[in-house]
Amino acid sequence: MSIGSTPLKFKVSIDPDRCMSCGRCIENCSYGVYRKEGDDIKINSRNCVACHRCLAFCPRDAIDIEEKPNDYRSHPLWTREVREAIFNQAKTGKIILAGMGNAQPYPVIFDRLVLDACQVTNPSIDPLREPMELRTYIGKKPSSLALKQLPDGEVELITKLTPNLQIETPIMIGHMSYGAISLNAQTALAKAVSRIGTFMGTGEGGLHESLYPYQKNMIVQVASGRFGVDINYLERGAAIEIKIGQGAKPGIGGHLPGEKVCADVSCTRMIPEGSDAISPAPHHDIYSIEDLKQLVRGLKEATEWKKPVFVKIAAVHNSAAIAAGIARSSADAVVIDGFRGGTGAAPRVFRDHVGIPVEAAVASVDAKLRQQGIRHKVSIIASGGIRESADVAKIICLGADAVYIGTSALVAMGCRVCGTCYQGNCAWGIATQKPELVKRLDPETNSVQVENLIHGWTLELAELMGAAGINSIESLRGNRDRLRGYMLDEGLMEVLDVKTVGA
Repeated sequence: MSIGSTPLKFKVSIDPDRCMSCGRCIENCSYGVYRKEGDDIKINSRNCVACHRCLAFCPRDAIDIEEKPNDYRSHPLWTREVREAIFNQAKTGKIILAGMGNAQPYPVIFDRLVLDACQVTNPSIDPLREPMELRTYIGKKPSSLALKQLPDGEVELITKLTPNLQIETPIMIGHMSYGAISLNAQTALAKAVSRIGTFMGTGEGGLHESLYPYQKNMIVQVASGRFGVDINYLERGAAIEIKIGQGAKPGIGGHLPGEKVCADVSCTRMIPEGSDAISPAPHHDIYSIEDLKQLVRGLKEATEWKKPVFVKIAAVHNSAAIAAGIARSSADAVVIDGFRGGTGAAPRVFRDHVGIPVEAAVASVDAKLRQQGIRHKVSIIASGGIRESADVAKIICLGADAVYIGTSALVAMGCRVCGTCYQGNCAWGIATQKPELVKRLDPETNSVQVENLIHGWTLELAELMGAAGINSIESLRGNRDRLRGYMLDEGLMEVLDVKTVGA
């Protein structure tokens, strides 16, 4: 006897009294939920992924989507997700893919940290009336400055400074490759960062020539597959990032399904059209910190030492030791990607069960670098699960210089976090390469929405700093006195190096 069908994940229904059979649900659904039979609209709820495109475009609000209408017998161990994963693999014998970030109900550390505010004796600062310095420099800082007094009274700086990225807000867009997301989506992000004075990552998919006008705001990535990497690519970036690991799938390489490798993606990535782009788990020329140092210096030599080089690692238990080695490798910044970090495609078992939260990883890395007296040698960029401005403030208090955001930027463009990015059927034109779907996303309109998001977060960050009596982002960095833990266990409080509420 076969396993048979499983209960519906979503049940779609249409109110016949409100529906006027306009067919917009059929036009907008890219998963085949709706079809027309005569004058009636028929529904196949099994195809629904809850992308909500039909709800957004129904002119009469006639559609309703119910989650888990018929569930399994409840069981604390054998959950619906566990059983359906077994059914899936019993039928296919394959690795189960998933998109977006970790979907397990782990506690969110950000939600158990609260920010402090000033009162009376240490007054707060009004950011509407007082200057607030949010400009941030990403890169190496000298341990001291050597100055020379000139005869005319001027001072000359003798210390040679290494290249830094200057960002007007400590918020950047993380690496989402062309292939994982559409060119229209990348263009929208590029327009947004160029207008607001920050940067975005290209991901491991190369840089499409239509994005060359925005190259001054691009961080180009060198991953283990080296897709799209040549000297032209390296020279166009404002900075270079070596991707060692990713929060959604630590210990393995990237995976872009062949269905998303269209002719344009093929050309940009320098791979055959329709082939899976699977990057190796390790870089085949990096098996030690010494090997990493060779690549860092090689990339700097290739670009005449004019660009900072970052190294991205997944948040794991020994992140602090790894980051200390990276700081000594000539790299200018370490990117720490937590297990809440999103992705276009990852094995579900990796996404949900490997890695640690970015909050704990950043705190331990910052502490280790300070203990060894090398914190100035490298900036820390945090990513993976940054959902709002409060998260930005908290992770900076834990030691980060700046953050990457990814999923939140996609949500600003319409993403409903349905988690089926790997299928390439994104109804919002974001995680797809199908021309009829890509054209749904207008780069100009969506760039304004992303710009608005970053601008709004920046304003809120200034307000939070003001409430804490701080007028410079540098004074917030690593300032754990501005944080208190609420309902966190003693061991985690020790890792974070924060006091409990009321202390």
